[in-house]
Amino acid sequence: MNQTTPALGNFINHADLAALIERTKAEDLGPDGLDVTSVHLIPTDRGGAASIVARQHGTLAGAALLELIASTYDEAVQVRNVLTEGSALGVGTAVAELSGPVGGLLAIERVALNFLTHLCGIATLTASYVAAVAGTGATICDTRKTLPGLRGLEKYAVACGGGGNHRRGLHDAMLIKDNHLAYLSADRWETQLRDAIRNARAARPAPAFVEIEVDRIDQLRSTLACKPDFVLLDNMSTQQLRQAVSIRNAEAPAVQLEASGGVTLQTVRQIAETGVDRISVGAITHSAPALDLAMDAL
Repeated sequence: MNQTTPALGNFINHADLAALIERTKAEDLGPDGLDVTSVHLIPTDRGGAASIVARQHGTLAGAALLELIASTYDEAVQVRNVLTEGSALGVGTAVAELSGPVGGLLAIERVALNFLTHLCGIATLTASYVAAVAGTGATICDTRKTLPGLRGLEKYAVACGGGGNHRRGLHDAMLIKDNHLAYLSADRWETQLRDAIRNARAARPAPAFVEIEVDRIDQLRSTLACKPDFVLLDNMSTQQLRQAVSIRNAEAPAVQLEASGGVTLQTVRQIAETGVDRISVGAITHSAPALDLAMDAL
């Protein structure tokens, strides 16, 4: 389990989460709000209990949604979370216990598991990357490569897995990428960058951080001279990353370096050992396999 359990409300507000769950309910139960199988098979007064159980080893994320999911479907369904977010899961580990009308339990099952399997998958893959760089000082970060509408929850899952969060969107931090630079005047490139950074930092609210992307070592010194908070080193070899760290240490030690591009579990340790401060990994959100969980009747 992580030392600090992330607060779900720091990633998605209650109103947005409630609206998301309402949409999933409407998608599943249709305009009449019916589970036609249970309506014709299960007596309305039949009570029962169930447990959500892990079928794979992994890391827990998404249990914090269960109470709101249950109350959205059937306020008579009660939820008892057995574990805190970020906990390690083994085969057969119980995540939560639910009790109440059987019709409500059966209606909740798939939506609850859809959220949990996806978010646990992200947390589990993130935890694998975090473990791979342990002791190097490098932080594993997510990116904006998330499913539309689920970014807050996916970044929450990254945090449950022990990873760090990059910017939330285009609105909260300034990341100057190669496509931005392509539209700047070649003869005034550095001046335009300095002016843009100064104006951004003077704005209220100011961006959470300012970052500039480079993909060649010969761009680094002039970029460091613009005094960003971070420099993104895109698709560089480990040799280039070490060279970039050496230049940064000598010329702008306060600027943090972030490696990005094509990072895998097989290469992330070597990248971390170059001395970069952060490694952003799009795969932890866009390519995380779902973790196998099930809801079993008790």
